Amino acid sequence: MNDGKKNFGRGELMPFDEVMGTILGSARPSGSEEVGLDDAAGRVLAADIVSDIDMPPFDKSAMDGFACRSADLDCPLRIVETVAAGSMPEKEINEGECARIMTGAAVPRGADIVVMVEDTEEADGTVRISRQSGRSNICFLGEDVRTGDRVLEKGSLIRPAEIAVLAATNGVTAPVAVRPVLGIAVTGDELAEPGQPVSAGMIRNSNGPQLIAQAAETGLPAEYLGIVPDESGAVPDLIERASDRIDVFIFSGGVSMGDYDFVPGGLEEAGFELLVHGAAIKPGRPLLFGRREGAWVFGLPGNPVSVFVLFEIIVKPFCFRLMGHDYRPLEVTARLDKEFTRKGAIRTAHVPVRLTPDGWAQLLDYHGSAHIHAYARADGILRIPSGVDTLKEGEEVRVIIPGPPRLADGK
Repeated sequence: MNDGKKNFGRGELMPFDEVMGTILGSARPSGSEEVGLDDAAGRVLAADIVSDIDMPPFDKSAMDGFACRSADLDCPLRIVETVAAGSMPEKEINEGECARIMTGAAVPRGADIVVMVEDTEEADGTVRISRQSGRSNICFLGEDVRTGDRVLEKGSLIRPAEIAVLAATNGVTAPVAVRPVLGIAVTGDELAEPGQPVSAGMIRNSNGPQLIAQAAETGLPAEYLGIVPDESGAVPDLIERASDRIDVFIFSGGVSMGDYDFVPGGLEEAGFELLVHGAAIKPGRPLLFGRREGAWVFGLPGNPVSVFVLFEIIVKPFCFRLMGHDYRPLEVTARLDKEFTRKGAIRTAHVPVRLTPDGWAQLLDYHGSAHIHAYARADGILRIPSGVDTLKEGEEVRVIIPGPPRLADGK
């Protein structure tokens, strides 16, 4: 056990920032592998990417038009050749001459400007410039990237733009971080799987499918480990059976201090050191986090809103930290549509909101951590810091947008 941890059983709650620091600080690199570009989107780069060429590799035309000398713009110009994209010019441009040129084609020697075809009048093999824009319309050799420049950084999330950069630097494969495999289990004798009969006193398991869906949306492989019964020994037995293929275990339910909450003791029996048990977060007070050699575990409360929110704000950033990426959820600024108040403000709170096209955050009818239906109508999560018990109508707030990662640098 970690003597420095805040113990939920003693009534002590770890502040939100300390929770995040403890959890993210325990992440260790997950290793790397090579994948083809077709499989690289959504992965995290495991090494810097350096350009093997200048970009552009030659002075190239940004427009369809005529390449000529800027000193000759007031004179009629004789067309000496046509330069198509993919071919190199054969002639040098001298006084009174020009070359018809296509977008992306190499600019002939001697030319220092490309005049758009729309700004010219052509007749009998000559061209007159009808309008001078003052722009060169040339993309110059190496103006974007020089050979040897670092074009992508280790830890970057690979999106379509990064795929283009990899391809442009002759990347057939990409070095990426190995993705952690999540093992998702739900606890409770009161649970029935969807499709099974529900007898008196039982409820359907929604947390398992929800967590599997959140993992898939994040691009993380996940295995559903089933419903764990409320009995001593069930948790360490499951961990033993799955430990050869799971990197991050996620349990929902059974993490508090009740008579049937067997997860904390079961994790310690399985060799996990519990670093967090009890967080000043709402919803999510009984949050549990632990580690052992080569594996980590989250214990989430059984209420579906707690599971949803904690995965988005804590589990997802941790999994990306394992891959070397400093992930933060996308946030937008909006104005609150009505006053928000709460009793007590010792915990960092999260509530569902809907965003309007004109920049307002609408507070939804929300009944607490069991009311997942509210999040089915929400666009985002409003975070209220600890110590804040009132937000005024019209006040500017930051709203977290759940969903797949969108930013490469977390900024």
